[in-house]
Amino acid sequence: MSMIPDLPADIDRVKGFLAEDEGQALYQHALQLSARGPVLEIGSYCGKSTIYLGLACRRNNSTVFALDHHRGSEEHQLGELFHDPALYDADGDVMDSFREFRGNIHRAGLDEVVVPLVAGSEAAARHWRTPLAMVFIDGGHSLAAALTDYRCWTGHLMRGGVLAIHDLFDDAHQGGQAPYAIYRMARSSGLFEDLGRINSLGLLRRL
Repeated sequence: MSMIPDLPADIDRVKGFLAEDEGQALYQHALQLSARGPVLEIGSYCGKSTIYLGLACRRNNSTVFALDHHRGSEEHQLGELFHDPALYDADGDVMDSFREFRGNIHRAGLDEVVVPLVAGSEAAARHWRTPLAMVFIDGGHSLAAALTDYRCWTGHLMRGGVLAIHDLFDDAHQGGQAPYAIYRMARSSGLFEDLGRINSLGLLRRL
């Protein structure tokens, strides 16, 4: 049973791939860290993880930057395994999760906490100067996308800040290996202390 104040009763109905224990972990770390600076998540989809992070940040009068181009990852496209017809814009012949995301954030009362960045990692990071207290990588699962997210954003993480990486699977049959590759890269870099894993969520503290 959730102990998070104001967590929407229908959080399980928000589209997404985040388990409850992973959401709880994101909330707890964001609650500890967001008084020091803002949180950035890469890959918001329909806002499930954003709500957990946003509720924590709201308690510290902080901000979540929610970065997503809202065109979906490879697996969300027409004809692919995780394609959702409800998020398909037939007129533009594109996947578009932004409307659903905005609705979920609004219903959760987080419009003044969550700042959507509707862009790709490279474009958003190009002139970024704000130190981040927490970075949550949950973006595209191609190796190129995961490496881009890692390289664009980990340098902005303040000392003592937490890097969280979602969808870690030791077995390639369970899921894509790109998030696991950047997780291993971070662990072997000497820049992070390993805080362990919760389900498929890896947590590392910047030294």
